[in-house]
Amino acid sequence: MKQLPALLRKIAKLRILVIGDVMLDHYIWGDATRISPEAPVPVVEIARDTWTAGGAANVALNLASLGAQCTVAGFIGDDEAGIRLKRLLHEKGIVTVTTPGTGATIVKTRVLVQNQQLCRLDRESPQPHYAVTAAQARSLFTAAIRAADAVILSDYAKGILSDALVAGVTRIARAAGKLIALDPKPKHPLAFRDLDLITPNKREALQLAGMEPAPHLPFPAAEVCARLHRRYRTRNLVITLGEEGMLLSSRGKVVKTIPTAAREVFDVSGAGDTALAGLVLALAAGASLEQAAHFSNAASGVVVGKLGTATVTPEELLAYVAHES
Repeated sequence: MKQLPALLRKIAKLRILVIGDVMLDHYIWGDATRISPEAPVPVVEIARDTWTAGGAANVALNLASLGAQCTVAGFIGDDEAGIRLKRLLHEKGIVTVTTPGTGATIVKTRVLVQNQQLCRLDRESPQPHYAVTAAQARSLFTAAIRAADAVILSDYAKGILSDALVAGVTRIARAAGKLIALDPKPKHPLAFRDLDLITPNKREALQLAGMEPAPHLPFPAAEVCARLHRRYRTRNLVITLGEEGMLLSSRGKVVKTIPTAAREVFDVSGAGDTALAGLVLALAAGASLEQAAHFSNAASGVVVGKLGTATVTPEELLAYVAHES
């Protein structure tokens, strides 16, 4: 991390395209001191509401917060939530490309009582309402892919990403010599191949590898990495291990495990988005996989120390790393 200032300067010159399931994160903050007489549930007295970008839009927010120029493509409806989401993104200088669809803007509402999440309320339409055809994808994304330094496919299994879309975007990115990364969701299996980076967590990696978890045995890192490389031909693999850090793999071989950088963990919401953004930015700026992982790990360490879906700035990252060294 001694090269962090130079790396941040390179990142400030990058342009990244994010394609995926964008959403609005809504937080209701309050307190609960009594039980409802109508049912055995707490009565929440609301103190305030806050909103931020979520899903693929949070990946974009993290990229912009770290200094890169960013375009995010996904479905944003002509509704109150969509208007709010566009405003949040545009305020951060993020360009939006709205994909066609007939659904509502996806909203996740979290109710927090004394900084503890009580419940989450989701508003979304069925997946077909957000689907994008291969022809629509070519028309919408070709110019943006060619103008970008890297492309991130951010899958939250809401319907934007499909086999045809991923294959089409991969072909365009490959032809243009652009780095392409995917944060996969195995419950929404995609037939992806030949990407530069995928970033599953431990459970997702096992699912992608077709393996069952064995709670009382060590994580089978070598077998998982080998299987994922055979199946997907991905150049780099980073498996996020939560409190255990990150497992790095290149071309199917385990490189090393990097311990977590987090000092305090208040909220892991969106931490995976921060990790993905950090990895792609550092790799696109010319860092090695290990250097990119240390950069990403430090960024995630800052974010999990905050409440709610959050981002990290270059100044916060520099201060964090200085404190750790």
